[in-house]
Amino acid sequence: MNIFLLLAILFAALQALALWKHWLRLEYVAKPAVMIVLFFWLWTSVGLNGASLWFGLGLVFSLAGDVLLMLSLDRFFLFGLVAFLLAHAAYVIGFNIPLPALSLWGIVFAVIVSLGGARIIRRILDAVAAKGQARMRTPIIIYSTVISIMLLSAMIKLMDITWDAGAALLVSAGAFLFYISDIILAWNKFVAPVQHGRIYNIAAYHLGQIMLIAGVIVQFGK
Repeated sequence: MNIFLLLAILFAALQALALWKHWLRLEYVAKPAVMIVLFFWLWTSVGLNGASLWFGLGLVFSLAGDVLLMLSLDRFFLFGLVAFLLAHAAYVIGFNIPLPALSLWGIVFAVIVSLGGARIIRRILDAVAAKGQARMRTPIIIYSTVISIMLLSAMIKLMDITWDAGAALLVSAGAFLFYISDIILAWNKFVAPVQHGRIYNIAAYHLGQIMLIAGVIVQFGK
């Protein structure tokens, strides 16, 4: 197994442990380390050019979001949201170089993602309004739209004949876990506390990022 992959998994596990045990110092090391390791794995494996450059930028923006939310989930939430919005936008560009042809499966996936996320996002927006945080509605709507496009872009690779089947499965599963992690975070913050929510959130996020970047490396490292 690749040393960078092993390190990413190790630091992700340490971050989960840090949250469980409330070891703040370990969290300050482990959480940003995952994105740093993934960035160097991507860089040393396939370089940073073409589509892979955008995935590298996505990791940089993700690192920025990690640090901001780690410092203060409340005070820097909007700034962290913007950082992750840029990360998702970078992933969308990376997945769509070159632009895939319009297909029936693409339309089916779009309907599934839209319908699946609409009820959850509506519940989160209702909770935001009920708490008197109406100013957050527009940023949340924009963010949820972009992450849904990112998930859709990854899922379409399952039907893209130019993509390796294993790589497509990895990036679609990774994007889905990233999507789920954000739902957990938003639900825990705005709707109702989720028992061990932060651990579930960060575990899904890190596993999703690891799988996504692994898929990209499999695809572009051929």
